[in-house]
Amino acid sequence: MNEALVLELARDTIMVLLKIGAPVLLAGLVVGLIISLFQALTQIQEATLTFVPKVLVVFMALFLVLPFMLHNLMDFFRMLMEHAASGG
Repeated sequence: MNEALVLELARDTIMVLLKIGAPVLLAGLVVGLIISLFQALTQIQEATLTFVPKVLVVFMALFLVLPFMLHNLMDFFRMLMEHAASGG
């Protein structure tokens, strides 16, 4: 296993991590910004107002994006196994 292969695998790992995590994190970020704007406009400072909608949206996004996440992970694992089978 040479340095170029290790760097390529590390880069691919980071890209898969970003593809998997980004949709759920972006959904939470958008909802958080909307709720923060609403709180700033109405001056309602309730902690559960930010927590509950974010949790619901993150779970819904996770449920919707789960097939995409699984497909990416399976492709990545298949690529890793092909590298291992070819001797690195």
